[in-house]
Amino acid sequence: MDDAIQIDNRWYIPAISSRADDRTRVLKSDDGFVVFSRHGELGRVGFGEQGFYYLGTRHLSYWHLRLAGREPLLLNSTVRLDNSRLVIDQTTPDLFSGGELWLPKGSLHLRRELVAHDCALTERLTLTNYHDQARRLELEYRFAADFRDIFEVRGASRPRRGNDYPPEVSEDAVVLAYDGLDGVRRRTRIGFSPAPDRLDAETACFVIELPPGADCRIEATVSCDSGSAYFCVPSHNESLQAIETELAADRDSRVELTTDNEQFNDWINRSAADLQMLTTHTRYGPYPYAGVPWFSTPFGRDGLITALQTLWCQPVLARGVLAFLAATQANYEDPASEAEPGKVIHELREGEMAALGEVPFRRYYGSVDATPLFVVLAGRYYLRSGERDFIQSIWPNLERALGWITGQLEQHGFLVYARHGDKGLVQQGWKDSDDAVFHADGRPATPPIALCEVQGYAFEACLQGAALAERLGNSVQATQWREQARRLRERFEEAFWLEALDTYALAIDGDGRPCAVRSSNPGHLLYNGIAAPARAARVARGLVAPAAFNGWGVRTLFQGERRYNPMSYHNGSVWPHDTALAAAGMARCGFKDEALQLIEGLFNAAIHFDLHRLPELFCGFERLPGQAPTHYPVACAPQAWASGAVFMLVEALLGLEFDPGAARIHLQRPRLPDYINWLRIRGLSHAGGEIDLMVRRHGRDIAVNIERRRGEVELSVTI
Repeated sequence: MDDAIQIDNRWYIPAISSRADDRTRVLKSDDGFVVFSRHGELGRVGFGEQGFYYLGTRHLSYWHLRLAGREPLLLNSTVRLDNSRLVIDQTTPDLFSGGELWLPKGSLHLRRELVAHDCALTERLTLTNYHDQARRLELEYRFAADFRDIFEVRGASRPRRGNDYPPEVSEDAVVLAYDGLDGVRRRTRIGFSPAPDRLDAETACFVIELPPGADCRIEATVSCDSGSAYFCVPSHNESLQAIETELAADRDSRVELTTDNEQFNDWINRSAADLQMLTTHTRYGPYPYAGVPWFSTPFGRDGLITALQTLWCQPVLARGVLAFLAATQANYEDPASEAEPGKVIHELREGEMAALGEVPFRRYYGSVDATPLFVVLAGRYYLRSGERDFIQSIWPNLERALGWITGQLEQHGFLVYARHGDKGLVQQGWKDSDDAVFHADGRPATPPIALCEVQGYAFEACLQGAALAERLGNSVQATQWREQARRLRERFEEAFWLEALDTYALAIDGDGRPCAVRSSNPGHLLYNGIAAPARAARVARGLVAPAAFNGWGVRTLFQGERRYNPMSYHNGSVWPHDTALAAAGMARCGFKDEALQLIEGLFNAAIHFDLHRLPELFCGFERLPGQAPTHYPVACAPQAWASGAVFMLVEALLGLEFDPGAARIHLQRPRLPDYINWLRIRGLSHAGGEIDLMVRRHGRDIAVNIERRRGEVELSVTI
């Protein structure tokens, strides 16, 4: 594709219209998602990502409404706070016939309600005539399906594709189809009720006559089929009812969190709604897909970090993540997919290109950190839930994961990675751009590479594995894994600490040389507890210094470093989840003043972003008075671990800890920022009991009250 552009190691399509507008509207449900323009259109403006996707394929690439031959004017466009539907209000411009004004602007009102539920997209259009005379006019829907794999949409070039199947047109529906090279026939059915007056493979036309004050209603249903030879064709009301049921179940599974600051509440509520929308119901339980549009699929690292962020308030999500990753854990060796026995999956993809091996991500294991994070989450999940039986059920998976971790430590001294083959990721930590790991002079690091934060994950994984082993009666394993953690910590402090820079090296390369650059990565070390206390204090101070903290969040690479660029993907941008992990680590180590600085920065950023939705990342330019954060052009929004950030930050503020053995919830030196006077938590369950808490601020002092208690759960507070 000649007009594709590359940003870091990812390919994208540039804007296709001068009307390019980054304020897209997103709906998602299970394995289907749709990216609209604000006008409810697909494929006419934007950056090329618009469309209705199902199982990795774009099933609807064009969707455009015209009334009386003209495009309606936009009055309002909003996704409801619960993400259940997109509602658009439009009207007609001045319409002329024979040089005379036939219908003044604002005479007709179009209310459009769009809902996505799994493999179906429905639209209900209500057209009302507010003119004082009857009017007869034509309304058209124009549509197309290009059946592009999502990697094609992202810019990948393919030497050949499958074949389009001849359209099937009936009285009220059109079926468009594509026979893929993988032998799967993918189909899109576009149906209307009532039946259009004219219908062909590209257009549905309705001839409408409306008396004064009258209205009419049209429903459209777009259904996707990926090789099953079956269409689900729900009505608009059926889709709405299904979504309402899912929303109610989600509300029941998590705590209710409110404060006296309505803007902070907006951030919480948007984040909770986005997480619900991104969560897909798999056969193993709920799993948060990484982000829309490019990463709406299971990612190991993203799911694990999102589950850690929300563990205190929605533990059912962590259970689903653990079960899914246990079921997809590698039990074989395959260099092409980076699979090794015990490794946890990085990415799982449906779609034609993945099925054919044109991209290596059908089941891809190229991440060095998902495996230790899997063990970390399991250990923390037990502390949160006390579910010994569940831990017992995945214990063989945890043993295999720890076997892979300890094997790496024994062979290399650290957890390391090096790409096998030429199709996978060069960098296999969370900063996976090709240029994200380098030396002070800008030279790339040579593999195998040991990232600093990954050693922190491995350290905690060994400790959590040891604690679980003891609970299951495996004292020999517990002793071995604790010893592995102790030795790793000693090696880590000796190899990674950079006295002159007051921080830990970004990485150690394959020649044993430290990458002596200042980055956000050491913030994760505070979260996992591997850093020596005196050095942790120096890291915390560095993360809030001007070179690191831009006023909104922590830059991925500090200003002044050789490859620093505030517009890069990983070398100077701000990632909300990265900042949240640093803040959580600071709070854990006792640096709550520093943590409060980062929390305030992300809160102020959320206020400025559309819908109060923190994106995957934004640019790292310095915060200036009266200016909003600078958007990163192709950031995913919503994105799971960006949405989970606020919950991790609240947990850090309160110092929440759970003890399943004593049925106790503990608040360790809770704090509230000066823009929150009180915070209420309803439905905080633990060890078979449940409490409602009120936390109030009086200057720098905190008062905690139990407003309701059910069961025997206890609360203790250390001020």
